[in-house]
Amino acid sequence: MGKAILMLKDGTFFVGEAFGARTERVGEVVFNTSLTGYQEILTDPSYKGQIVVMTYTEIGNYGVNDVDTECESGPQVEGFVVKECSRIYSNWRARRSLDEYLKAYGIPGLYGVDTRALTRHLRTYGAQMGIISSVDTDPHSLLSKVRAHPDISELDLVSRVTCRSRFTWEQGVWTWPDGFLTRPNAGVCGRCLTLVVYNFGVKLSILRNAYQVGFKVVVVPADTPPEAVLEMNPDAILLSNGPGDPQMVRQGIEAARRLIGKKPVFGICLGHQILGLALGGRTYKLKFGHHGGNHPVKDLKTGRVQITAQNHNYCVDVKSLKDQVRLTHQSLFDGSEEGMEHVEYPVFSVQHHPEAGPGPNDARDFFTRMYEITLKQTTQ
Repeated sequence: MGKAILMLKDGTFFVGEAFGARTERVGEVVFNTSLTGYQEILTDPSYKGQIVVMTYTEIGNYGVNDVDTECESGPQVEGFVVKECSRIYSNWRARRSLDEYLKAYGIPGLYGVDTRALTRHLRTYGAQMGIISSVDTDPHSLLSKVRAHPDISELDLVSRVTCRSRFTWEQGVWTWPDGFLTRPNAGVCGRCLTLVVYNFGVKLSILRNAYQVGFKVVVVPADTPPEAVLEMNPDAILLSNGPGDPQMVRQGIEAARRLIGKKPVFGICLGHQILGLALGGRTYKLKFGHHGGNHPVKDLKTGRVQITAQNHNYCVDVKSLKDQVRLTHQSLFDGSEEGMEHVEYPVFSVQHHPEAGPGPNDARDFFTRMYEITLKQTTQ
C-alpha cells in the first residue's frame, strides 16, 4: 500500500506500510492495550490530538459497522498504528473494512511496525508528540515538523469536539436482539430525572447509559454559562470526558466551581479532573497515561475490584484537595487516584470510563449510583 513513517519528537522513528488516508497528521503518541473495540477507540473524542498505537497484534478482522461508534462525526484520532491490519474482515454487522473507514474520514494509518518496541519506548521515555505521514517519508523533514508543532498541553482541543448547540438525547444501550433502547425509561426508581451533560467531548455510550437508567438527558456545549444551566432547573449535572489538558478548559472549570453546592454534580475522566480543579486542587500528567480495557480499579468503600476501561493522561492530586473530598477508587496498576466524592455536597466523580465502549462493563453501576444520589436530593 506504500511506505509510511511515524516520527517521534525525540528522533526515534518507525517505518512501515500505509493504510487509510494518504496524508500527514501530528499528535501525541499513546498506546492502547484493548484486545477489541478499535472502532469505539477510533471514535472516542478523548483521543482528539492523539495518535493511537494498538498493542494487540491483529486489528481490523471484524471490520467496521454502523453501531459501535462513540461520536456521530466519525473517527477523532489523528492517526492509527497497528502491527497487522487485516485485509479480510468478517462480522454480520460489518459494513466496510477498517482501511476504507479511515480513508473515508481522512485518517492516516501505519502497519507492519514493531508495536511492541514502540510501546516499550513510550513506557520508558513517556508519551510524546509524533507525526505520521505517507506523503513525506524524509525523516529529517518529519522531525523538523513535529518539533515545530505545539505540545498537546498547549492546545484547546475541547472546542474542536464539543457540540455547537443544545440537544436532547433519547437513545439507550444497544442490546441483542432489540437494538438501541428508544422508549422513555421510568428509571431504576420509577422516576425520570433531568440530567444536563456538559459536552467536553462526550462519548455516546455515556449518554446511552444515562438514558438507560432513567435520566432525561440534555447535552449542552462546553462553554455554556452555569446560569443558563441553572435556568433549565435540571436535577443533576454531569461533566463529560474529553481530550487534552484539563487546565485548558477554563470555562468548564469556572462553570463547575459555580455549580457545586447548587445541584448534584458528577464527572467522568476529564470531567473528574475539571471538578478537582474547580475545588481548588491540582492535576498532574502521567508518564504514558492509562489507555485500555483491562485496568483493575479498587472501590475503597466495598473492597470490590473492577476491571475498567480507561483513557486519560492526567490525574487529580486528591491530596491537594485536603479535607474536601474522600478518595473512593484507586488504580491497582500504579496506585493513582481513580475516584472521589465531596464530604459535604452531592459531588461524585471517577477517572475511569464506567460506560466502557469498548468494555468491560464492571463499572456501569456508576450511572445507577448517579441516579440514586440525584433522586435522594430531589426528595429531601
